Amino acid sequence: MNLRDAKRIDIISDTHGHLSDALLGALEGADLIIHAGDITSEADYHELATIAPLRAVLGNNDWYYDYGPEVQALAGFTFEGLRFAVAHYREELPSRGVDVAVCGHTHRARAVRLGGGWLVNPGSPTYPRGGRGATMARMLVAEGSVLSVEIIDL
Repeated sequence: MNLRDAKRIDIISDTHGHLSDALLGALEGADLIIHAGDITSEADYHELATIAPLRAVLGNNDWYYDYGPEVQALAGFTFEGLRFAVAHYREELPSRGVDVAVCGHTHRARAVRLGGGWLVNPGSPTYPRGGRGATMARMLVAEGSVLSVEIIDL
């Protein structure tokens, strides 16, 4: 498979009303952005949607914001033949039937194989925890396969 044909998914969470220049620069060129909650800014939601198609969920700090009816606590969708589930809390993700499960909330980056799929928590580009610093995740996919997953230090 040719990597030039792959689609790039950038995964973020817990931006808490601040999109840094480093994050915005890293997101340029994404084919899809997934935000796993705690956006806490309607303006930031709309700005992210100008960069690439955006799939987002509500985090524990998002209940007072109006991102539109498509942003709920849990999102399930298919992209490039892969089944995705996104929730702010890992505990709210389905345990079966998805290829990629995305969560946030902990502000700690992690990408691991889990069963036949992936579990990805991109950490936080705004308020990281655990000493690693600001992070996001990047995934390359094509034809129903995850080609690579990496945590990006910002």
